[in-house]
Amino acid sequence: MSLDLPATLAKSTGCRDTPVLKERGQREVFCGLTGIIWLHRKMQDAFFLVVGSRTCAHLLQAAAGVMIFAEPRFGTAILEEKDLAGLADANAELDREVQRLLSRRPDIKQLFLVGSCPSEVIKLDLARAAERLSGLHSPHVRVYNYSGSGIETTFTQGEDACLAAMVPTLASTTARELLVVGALPDVVEDQCLALLSAMGIGPVRMLPARRSGDLPAVGANTVFALVQPFLNDTHAALTRRGATHIAAPFPFGEAGTTAWLRAVATEFGVDDATFDRVTAAPRARALKAIATQSAELVGKSVFFFPDSQLEIPLARFLTRECGMTAIEIGTPYLHDAIHGPDLDLIAKGPTISEGQDVEKQLDRQHAANPDLTVCGLGLANPLEAKGHTTKWAIELVFTPVHFYEQAGDLAGLFSRPLRRKALLQAGANA
Repeated sequence: MSLDLPATLAKSTGCRDTPVLKERGQREVFCGLTGIIWLHRKMQDAFFLVVGSRTCAHLLQAAAGVMIFAEPRFGTAILEEKDLAGLADANAELDREVQRLLSRRPDIKQLFLVGSCPSEVIKLDLARAAERLSGLHSPHVRVYNYSGSGIETTFTQGEDACLAAMVPTLASTTARELLVVGALPDVVEDQCLALLSAMGIGPVRMLPARRSGDLPAVGANTVFALVQPFLNDTHAALTRRGATHIAAPFPFGEAGTTAWLRAVATEFGVDDATFDRVTAAPRARALKAIATQSAELVGKSVFFFPDSQLEIPLARFLTRECGMTAIEIGTPYLHDAIHGPDLDLIAKGPTISEGQDVEKQLDRQHAANPDLTVCGLGLANPLEAKGHTTKWAIELVFTPVHFYEQAGDLAGLFSRPLRRKALLQAGANA
């Protein structure tokens, strides 16, 4: 081993009760290790140590685009042939590499041992290793473990697994506090906190926190609101700690952001006059930005392949706020408590599918011939070659798209491929 919108639609008119097409065939998935790329930027005193192969190291290096003079907060403890063959004590080697890392990087306060396909294949018990190393290096460093393996998971589940691993270790509290759950770019997080503060809602805690000293406490009086729709395990872990979930549409677009804020405001007794005063100006800006960016989307159809687990709230945004028609909304996993409020706001009509049988879904997509297809990287190029216009789902995770000030940018991510196609066709016909 070596180190290297208000919910105005009645349920009867929404899609929450639509029969779900459940598929359990071949899937196109992307590795859960990818979540490290945004998590290591968010958590400023954390380090993510992937216990895996050189392929894992190359994936992270390529995905992050780390420059040679950068000092990233992630690395790979590479499993060599002797590790895979059982000729070396992998735990002893891991302990040695962690010691080397921490002696070189005293700024690390949280260390995540991230499982990969190779470490899981050889049954390396990283949970026990994390417990042992936490005892060795406490109180200066807390060591966690989660799996980023791509064998069974989609790529956004890396964040879910990471946050769920942290929840049992959070301190207890009896205070009534709001916990906002899900990694946001710092500028978007600041916008969210500013809106909540202007309404008089506080204290507000974030998970993940930017630094370990700001980690939240959790208890029976904690209420939490999710800002990412793929946090199924984190939702369950917080519920086990006694916290209460505020069910709401996700803050994508003007209507989604307003509905999310309204749900939080109602929970904390904010009056309508205060709510309207705080949200009026950013709502107006968001509506104007969406209208500018979505002209190419009105009347167009969209087909979602399951990839990021953002599909349901994004479909709600595109159909309710951008004038599109959804043909099929595929998602890797469907969680009623998390996705239900957005499903309530999607008019009946589209097929709702969970899981994937990729060949069958490709047949449905070809038959429907949508104006825009949202899919993973592995499908985008083949579909483009067949003349379909696509949007990479992964770009929607790496780009700031939450809350009012990003609403126009979100619409632009979908209108840009259609605009590009129209320009290319105009050029070809000239």
